[in-house]
Amino acid sequence: MRTPNSSSFVAAAVLAAAVTAADEGMWMPQQVPALADKLRALGFAGDPQAFADLTGQPMGAIVSLGNCTASFVSPDGLLATNHHCVVGSLQYNSTPERNLLVDGFLAKTRAEELWNGPGSKVWVTVSVEDVTDAITGKLDPKLDDLRRQQLLERRVKERTAACEAKGLRCRVASFFEGLSYYEIAQLELSDVRLVYAPAAGIGDFGGETDNWRWPRHTGDWGFYRAYVGPDGKPAAHAKQNVPFKPQRWLKLQPAGVKEGDLVFVTGYPGTTRRLATYGEVKDAAQWTFPRTIRTYQEQLDLLDALGKQDPALKIKAASRVAGLNNTLTNRKGMLEGLVRGGLLAQKQAREERLAAWIAADAARQKEYGDVLPALAAIEAEAHVTRERDSVLAQLFGASTLLGSARSARLVALERAKKLDVERELGYQERDFPRIREALERAQRALDPRLDQALLGYWMRHAAALPAEQRIRELDKLAGLTPGMAKADSDAAVDAYLARLMAGTKLAEQDARMALFDKTPAEIAATRDSFVDLALALEPLDLQVREAEKRRAGAASRVRPRYAKALLAEAGGLVAPDANLTLRVTYGQVKARANAGDGVDWRAFTTLAGIESKHTGEGEFDAPDAELAAIQALRAGKASGYVAPELGDVPVDFLTTLDITGGNSGSPVLNGRGEFVGLIFDGTFDTVASDYVFDAVRTRSIGAEVRYLLWTMTEVDGAHHLVEEMR
Repeated sequence: MRTPNSSSFVAAAVLAAAVTAADEGMWMPQQVPALADKLRALGFAGDPQAFADLTGQPMGAIVSLGNCTASFVSPDGLLATNHHCVVGSLQYNSTPERNLLVDGFLAKTRAEELWNGPGSKVWVTVSVEDVTDAITGKLDPKLDDLRRQQLLERRVKERTAACEAKGLRCRVASFFEGLSYYEIAQLELSDVRLVYAPAAGIGDFGGETDNWRWPRHTGDWGFYRAYVGPDGKPAAHAKQNVPFKPQRWLKLQPAGVKEGDLVFVTGYPGTTRRLATYGEVKDAAQWTFPRTIRTYQEQLDLLDALGKQDPALKIKAASRVAGLNNTLTNRKGMLEGLVRGGLLAQKQAREERLAAWIAADAARQKEYGDVLPALAAIEAEAHVTRERDSVLAQLFGASTLLGSARSARLVALERAKKLDVERELGYQERDFPRIREALERAQRALDPRLDQALLGYWMRHAAALPAEQRIRELDKLAGLTPGMAKADSDAAVDAYLARLMAGTKLAEQDARMALFDKTPAEIAATRDSFVDLALALEPLDLQVREAEKRRAGAASRVRPRYAKALLAEAGGLVAPDANLTLRVTYGQVKARANAGDGVDWRAFTTLAGIESKHTGEGEFDAPDAELAAIQALRAGKASGYVAPELGDVPVDFLTTLDITGGNSGSPVLNGRGEFVGLIFDGTFDTVASDYVFDAVRTRSIGAEVRYLLWTMTEVDGAHHLVEEMR
């Protein structure tokens, strides 16, 4: 790992010696050595510096799957992650006759391992470098907001290109609201195959009823294997490829954990907003979360009805349904925690303290006095058209056909530019293969009936927009007008949808893929109905994206100073907000008293809970093989996976680890860096810690290694994988 010296303020603030309270913090690996005193107080006997070595143990074993984390657990590229992280692979390889989503999958040999399909990747971080000066140094203050943002983006693209010239996949990420930038270089593996996932009755036991809840009894694990070319270098999927040989892999500790143990999670948490302003958090509670809860539930109801009509539709919608459900429950918990749990009031009080701290000193007033009003003004500007802008984004996201037409058009427009550095972020030469893979992979989940239903749902939202926020191009095509009676607008939307579906060939993979190689003029000449709609929406789409850039440029003048004020006022070590970069968190295996209604949460659940919850129906239908194995254990069959203090096999466990989305699949490590479980969830009443950390109540849930090993040996017959991990 490269750790260049920096004289910037953030280097001093980030690497200061003071330690924050409780277990809050998704720490950058290079911050962990500064936590040495706190970790030793919790019983850590290792070297904290080991976490700062990204190629050493254990960090060299931790990888990103994009939206989840995984870890190498054998010298032959075997990867452990969550069951819900492999659902896309299960769906990709499922048919109504062979429904892996329900039955699970186990490859008895490596020849039986199933390719995950195009777009499935594994990224191994190999270096992190501070590039703040290269991105934000010597910016002309006279640049207007748009040109400022364009220059920042150009510098990011230039750094990324220079890094990727070394054969790696690179990213320049912002930390502390743009106060610092780090370049992350990763090895990219493109041939990823499904090895093992238990049946849904284990991997998703409890379903949505238990999601984000405790007690849990979910075997949330799945296994992939990464492959490379015969020469050992990353290669596209091919029969002749061989298992990747990682330099580092985790050793499983079959003794698991006990209450009070120090544990770590290393992974790629997605997004937190703990540094957001009070106004931004208040807006999330009053507008964003209620809107998400309502629209996601309505879409789930729509997909549920369609799935009941045809089992094939249920399979195709599975990944989308899982994502909607997970986000829905999360946002309900966020809203409850912020409002009823009092976290929003805490956020307000913190900002008032910050404002008072700024006002108490003339120098601070001069440096930071304008920050909070300026951020409020930028936010207010975005609110003017947010209803329209949000619906426009959802139209593109809900419809695979419309989204594909838009992506192909954007690729064509950017490809026409002579210099790659002039192309928009996300639409450069480096991005074209991924966009193509996404278009190809989409076929497995594509059905015109699903597309029409979800697009229609959001078109009805467009029809209800106020007069000052209309999507006028859609109004013209569909015959919609402001204030139109709902029955009339519904009829107009239905009629337009019928014309759209009749006038397209983009549901056919060949037709959709052919768009990718066309010029802008050739795309316009196809006269496909969805292409025509994408072209009609293009001016507004470009207008919205330019406005977002202009606001980002304005924010880039203010947000770094806001973060600097927060760091200075805190006076100690602070973890930056999560941003899908490699982080380390620490905590303990710990029960929770007074969890509600006078109930105390124990630190572990066991097989007894599965027996108690099993109904044989729906979300609580444990497989017969598991029930038989439990009965054999009860009848006296010996097992090395019984915890003596529990008198049973532990299933899931509670920790005080600080996690968020993206941490799914992260390994839980003991104080010796050994694999003792997989983190997979938080608890409903504290998910709002993404905005304001609740140091008292926050708990995270992991699948215990002994349940994993017991299931693999006693239920699913995966002895060969257990032996591989020894």
